[in-house]
Amino acid sequence: MEFINEFMPLIMFTAVFALLLLGFPVAFTIGGVSLAFGLYGFGPGFFQLLPLRIWGTMTKFTLLAVPLFIYMGVMLERSGLAEELLEAMALVFGKIRGGLAVSVIFVGALMGASTGIVGATVVTMGLLSVPTMLKSGYNKSLTTGTVAASGTLGQIIPPSIVLVLLGDIMNVPVGDLFVGAVIPGLILVSLYMLYILIIARIKPEWAPPIDQEVLDNITRKELLTMVFKALIPPLTLMIAVLGSIFAGIASPTEAASVGAIGATCLAIAHRRFNFQMVKAVMDMTTKLTCMVFIILVGATTLGLVFRGLGGDALVRELIASLPFGKWGVLLIVMSIIFIAGFFLDFIEITFIHVPVLAPIMISMGVDPLWLAVLIAVNLQTSFLTPPFGFSLFYLKGVTPPEIATTDIYKGIIPFVIIQIIGIAIICLIPETVTCLL
Repeated sequence: MEFINEFMPLIMFTAVFALLLLGFPVAFTIGGVSLAFGLYGFGPGFFQLLPLRIWGTMTKFTLLAVPLFIYMGVMLERSGLAEELLEAMALVFGKIRGGLAVSVIFVGALMGASTGIVGATVVTMGLLSVPTMLKSGYNKSLTTGTVAASGTLGQIIPPSIVLVLLGDIMNVPVGDLFVGAVIPGLILVSLYMLYILIIARIKPEWAPPIDQEVLDNITRKELLTMVFKALIPPLTLMIAVLGSIFAGIASPTEAASVGAIGATCLAIAHRRFNFQMVKAVMDMTTKLTCMVFIILVGATTLGLVFRGLGGDALVRELIASLPFGKWGVLLIVMSIIFIAGFFLDFIEITFIHVPVLAPIMISMGVDPLWLAVLIAVNLQTSFLTPPFGFSLFYLKGVTPPEIATTDIYKGIIPFVIIQIIGIAIICLIPETVTCLL
């Protein structure tokens, strides 16, 4: 019995993971299993401590940025911003092989920096760019891989919801996380574009240039006007949100409110603002926010029980007993998060795995800011890795019938490899995170 009690935290953790894989709802699985083990471990007195812990978590001012950034992203997705931007960038890069795919990455990065919501970006980019790329003669796998990968850039390019959540969990200032994630985000964008240009050179039939006749139908002045009109709105919003944080004028939460107002103004400017749109935006914002916070409540309960049963000490002892140094332990931690991404959503990993694994690394002298950005990049791959990569599901839902699921799976493999390379670069060159601070 004593042996079972010693490993009770790992039994609880295994039970949560197994039930999630069986398809039980995330929030109720985490919360329900935690309540059962908490009652077993602490008795009825556990229910006196739990409400105070949940109240302390839910009243954190930093977390107010989550619904505000969600509102900003959903409002921008409905404003028609991506459509204009993609059309303009396609003409700018249209003369080179792979130019259309490069424009998709470029627009995905800007949309990610403007919205931070992967689902909205992937669906929007899938609806707009997949038919155009297929009509232009692009390979199906390259098309789907490019769109799926570009949509996930909002995970790492600030403002990002996952950075807000990681900052709260790991006690790292969210403003510093936003600054630290800028260069890693640009590294991923550059690697994506480089891959497309290389594959377009090796296999030119996969990524042909845009028909010259289309380019001849627009003058240089008209093109500059299109680019100017398409770029100014998202750049202005990025400067308003990120600039106010980087300059120390506003906290991330205050900047999120600026972004929400800015997104509303852009929707008005694009003449998309009406009662039906506001109702739809508020409905989606409420659903997504409730999803995040109900999982947060369950994860708070899990963390309380896990630590109360001595789980953090047990995991620390197990990892400390491994014959590896700091870098070996980091490799194990990042591998655990990467593998979990095949089966779990980034929010689940953030609330379940990170509170357990991150303190161990920090206790070994790892910079928590650098570690948080590394984890954020790693979590980005969870959207692309089958069988439960959400970007793959989002994209499949909006692609034409001729696109098979195997085309999407084949397409994302090079981009997952690129993200692993990006993680390696950030590991080997920590200054990519810290140089702007």
